Amino acid sequence: MSPVCPCCPDQKGNEPAIPLTTGGVRLAPAQDLWSTARDKPVKLRMETSGLGSEPPMTIHQMFQATVQKYGGYPALRGKKEGTWVTLTYKEYYQHARAAARSFLKLGLERFHGVGILGFNSPEWFIADVGCILAGGLATGIYTTNSPEACQYVAGNCEANVLVVENNKQLVKILQYSFNNKKCINTTAAGLMTSLKMAEEEIVSYLPLSHVAAQVHDMWICMRFAIITNFAEPDALKGSLANTLREVRPTSFLGVPRVWEKMQEAMKSAGAKSSITKKKIADWAKGIGFQASYNAMNGDSSVPWGFTLANALVFKNVRKALGLDRCRACYTGAAPITKDTLEYFMSLYITVFELYGMSESTGPHSISCAEGYHIMSCGKVLTGCKTKLDKPDTDGNGEICFWGRHVFMGYLNMPDKTEEALDADGWLHSGDLGKHDKDDFLYITGRIKELIITAGGENVPPVPIEDALKEEVSIISNAMLVGDKKKFLSMLLTLKCNVDDNGDPTDELTPLAVEFCRQHGVIASKVSEIINKKEPAIYKVIQEGIDRVNANATSNAQRVQKWTILPRDFSISGGELGPTMKLKRPVVSKMYQEEINKFYGE
Repeated sequence: MSPVCPCCPDQKGNEPAIPLTTGGVRLAPAQDLWSTARDKPVKLRMETSGLGSEPPMTIHQMFQATVQKYGGYPALRGKKEGTWVTLTYKEYYQHARAAARSFLKLGLERFHGVGILGFNSPEWFIADVGCILAGGLATGIYTTNSPEACQYVAGNCEANVLVVENNKQLVKILQYSFNNKKCINTTAAGLMTSLKMAEEEIVSYLPLSHVAAQVHDMWICMRFAIITNFAEPDALKGSLANTLREVRPTSFLGVPRVWEKMQEAMKSAGAKSSITKKKIADWAKGIGFQASYNAMNGDSSVPWGFTLANALVFKNVRKALGLDRCRACYTGAAPITKDTLEYFMSLYITVFELYGMSESTGPHSISCAEGYHIMSCGKVLTGCKTKLDKPDTDGNGEICFWGRHVFMGYLNMPDKTEEALDADGWLHSGDLGKHDKDDFLYITGRIKELIITAGGENVPPVPIEDALKEEVSIISNAMLVGDKKKFLSMLLTLKCNVDDNGDPTDELTPLAVEFCRQHGVIASKVSEIINKKEPAIYKVIQEGIDRVNANATSNAQRVQKWTILPRDFSISGGELGPTMKLKRPVVSKMYQEEINKFYGE
């Protein structure tokens, strides 16, 4: 789609000639479904009925429509020197227009990029929307990127302008020549004023370089006039819990690791409770578990004692988590374990799974209160289509997407684009999945992650890894290896505390210490267990692996060797990506020596 929009400033930064309206988008003629050129229009995948047939609108029109109806409502809220300050939708729009004019004066060319390097903030949103209003293409750059990675992204998105959060990020940019690119160092000073909160609120903390975060935090909020509250930069290092309690969002999207950390924190707190409180909690969890499964199966009835359990336990838990106003909790971006989902179900908190890709503009299928099955990522969104390519005898095939949400293509990468989009325009996800009889979609593996043994058997690693973590609660991360090998092995890490920078320490978590105590071991450090090869802990891990192996579908899927690594995986260590997803090639390279020992190499 290449709209000719009279609402944005011209290339000299002048005001638009006519006011913005919510209709009358003029689409450029297009025959192709994809393009790798930034200025070539593509054909919209319009449907004849339903949501897929809705007339298109530009970001400018959507924003203006919200401003006209909700201009005085709060839009963006962030902390300045410890105090929450707010921008209304009208102020947000005005700042975005000002940013657009600034970018044009700095030399932003139409269809060129503005690179944004910083943590989630009002300035991030303003820079992104301002770039779009100026006719550019906004590109987020992860704050954890090295200077070399920043240079790569800025060059490949053909950025004319770079916006950086602070001097730390500016130093990365100044290490390289960026061919006369202009760089802006922006702060929150002078941008925000206080205003009364509205009703719908979310917390923005996931990296905005990730499309899922942009869709959830920026565009859905803009469309429905929702307040976006910005978490502190150290959100994933521990401060997110405090932000949630302050904001009390009405919906919350958490990557699996966030839900797992909540689970660990609650279990740790519960372990310190009195015997009476533990008994009450266990009784309530049984009721919550049954009530949640009843709801999932379409039964609106609740077990006897639910009202009391809700008053004594569930309400207090939701309040402690900051989720007491939350009407919907979601997870996505990585696999989540059944153990974690059922733990929250026992507290009468249902976490709905989402599934999609950056290339599908975020979600493609979604679970919701009206229909969900545990471990399923729900049903396809209205107006979209799913196809399973080359299904096997069990119904597992590559998940393919169709819809208006499918991307145009990879910029200047025709070969990569042709790999992702087939001749009929279907987007190939690289994920394996299947449908149940009710058309719920289940992810069963990822093609690139499949381990192909020396005997030629395909082994999806995630189910085996998750099964072991559920069997042995002291395990934090597990990574299966064995590609082109005669048998499978596993790299394990133990649950440990993190320091103020979010880096894993040698100190075991309270739950891990308690796990050791329950098995007759007095240990407080990972190194103590590894150095002594603590027999009781190694024995319980092996027994857990034996139980997982007992459920294996074939001998090729049994784990034969394993080792405990001295350090847990982390973003800073490079083993995890910005959304806490395991980076398997990186881990394999980092621990190649340990892997070689498994196979006598």
